[in-house]
Amino acid sequence: MASLPKPPQLPGEPSDKIQHIMAFATLAALGAAAYPRTSLVRLLIGLAAFGALVEIIQLIPPLHRDAQLTDLLADILAAAAILALVQLFRRRPSAR
Repeated sequence: MASLPKPPQLPGEPSDKIQHIMAFATLAALGAAAYPRTSLVRLLIGLAAFGALVEIIQLIPPLHRDAQLTDLLADILAAAAILALVQLFRRRPSAR
């Protein structure tokens, strides 16, 4: 949806930042589950790069979108928070 000129409205009409947070929290959780042997730092770097790519794509004039550094920051912080929780869960003795 990040590359659509007019993205669809979501139920409850969450703000742009909330949408970024939800998307990247979900991507972080799915990434950690799909690639359990991959370093969480590597996953975070990949998600940060993807977030940056999204913002670069939104600079394309025909899309009529705005790239914002605060969106990228929301992406990174959401992914980092989820990956930190994953790390805590992985360290629990019962998780082994």
